[in-house]
Amino acid sequence: MSPASRFNKIRLPEDGVRSVITFLATGAYVGLVPVAPGTVASLLALPLLLLVERLALPAAGLAGLLAVVVVAAIPVCHLAGRAYGDADSRKIVLDEICGMLVAGALIPPTARSLALTFLLFRLLDIAKPFPARLIDRRVKNGLGVVADDVVAGLYTNLLARVLA
Repeated sequence: MSPASRFNKIRLPEDGVRSVITFLATGAYVGLVPVAPGTVASLLALPLLLLVERLALPAAGLAGLLAVVVVAAIPVCHLAGRAYGDADSRKIVLDEICGMLVAGALIPPTARSLALTFLLFRLLDIAKPFPARLIDRRVKNGLGVVADDVVAGLYTNLLARVLA
């Protein structure tokens, strides 16, 4: 049995847990805004980048924190997608938040760098450079939902460093 088929056998949780999953997957209900929920969620990630900077983690600690957040986001997005009946529902914005956290990782958060990171991430999240588009088209579960945004975040981080 492939990992993807095992992943799809995860059962939907009970109501209380489902509420927590909805809260997380929608970025504290930001994903329910009627216009551009992904963009709004990307803006929501900016204060999170400031918070992460205040933690003053060494690079390895930050990488570990991001890995935990991204790995935890995969089943949350998967279960939310199943609950919404659409694996990549526009209501699910936790993937954008993860992507933005990767995009701004280890970049000192100034007004200029935050604005640049935000704009680049939104452009790359929409454009989906390789392999993000391939992931978006072929992986239809929580992994696919999160991974294409992480790829956009990685590209954003590299470009922001070059342009800064």
